[in-house]
Amino acid sequence: MAAPMLEIAGARVRYGDTEILHGVDVHVAAGELLAVLGANGCGKSTLLRAAAGLIGDEGEVSGEIRVDGRPRGRLDVALVFQKIHLVPRLTVLDNVCAGALGRLPLLRSLLPVQFPKAVREEAMGCLDRVGLADRAHDVAGSLSGGQQQRVAIARALCQRARVLLADEPVSALDPAAAEQVLGLLAELAHTEHLAVLAVLHQPDLAARHADRVVGLRSGEVVLDGDPAQPVDLLYPDSVLEVTP
Repeated sequence: MAAPMLEIAGARVRYGDTEILHGVDVHVAAGELLAVLGANGCGKSTLLRAAAGLIGDEGEVSGEIRVDGRPRGRLDVALVFQKIHLVPRLTVLDNVCAGALGRLPLLRSLLPVQFPKAVREEAMGCLDRVGLADRAHDVAGSLSGGQQQRVAIARALCQRARVLLADEPVSALDPAAAEQVLGLLAELAHTEHLAVLAVLHQPDLAARHADRVVGLRSGEVVLDGDPAQPVDLLYPDSVLEVTP
C-alpha cells in the first residue's frame, strides 16, 4: 500500500480536563476523498482543526500529523469551511488570488491590485477548474452560496497544497448546491491527485461521493471503509440528515 498523503497518528486533543479525541488514527491517500461522519460533539471538527494546526493555546494536542511523510508545514494544507470567508466587495478573481498570499512577498500581497500577472493567470485556471471562470470579474458578494463555496475551493487550489481539508462545506447550502460541491471535491481529488478530508453531516452525500468514510463516536474511530456501509451506530440518539 502506498504511503498516505495525509496521516494523523495517535491524535489526542484535550481542553482542560476534557479529552475530545482519544488517540485517533486517520489517513488519506492522494486522489482520495475521505468523509468523516459522526453525531454532533463526536470530535469531527476537532480532528480537522488538529490536522490543520488550528487548535488554540487553550487546547492540548498530542500525536503526529504528517503530509507526504513529513511533519505538516504551514502551507501543506488548504482549508474550506462552512462559513465561506470570501471578501464580498472584492472580485472573484482577487479572492482566489488570495490563496497565493503565503508564497508572495509581504508588500506585494497587501493590495489585490498588486497580485502579479502569473498569480492572476493561475487563479483564472483555478476558477476554470471549478466552472466559474466566467464570473472572475464579478464581486464575490453577488454569487450564490454554492458558487461562493466553489470560489473558496478555487482559492484553496491556488494555495497549491497537496491536502484539502473541508469542515462541513455544504451544511449551509441547498440540496442541489450541496450535491455540486461534494461532486466537485470528489472530482478534484481524483483529477488533481489531492488528498481531501471532508467533515460531513450527511451520510447519504458521503455514500454518493466519498471514496471512503471514517466514523467517529465519542472521540474514537468506530468505522473505516466503504462509504455505503450502514452508519446508524454513529447516531444513536439523532435523526440522520438526508439530502434529497
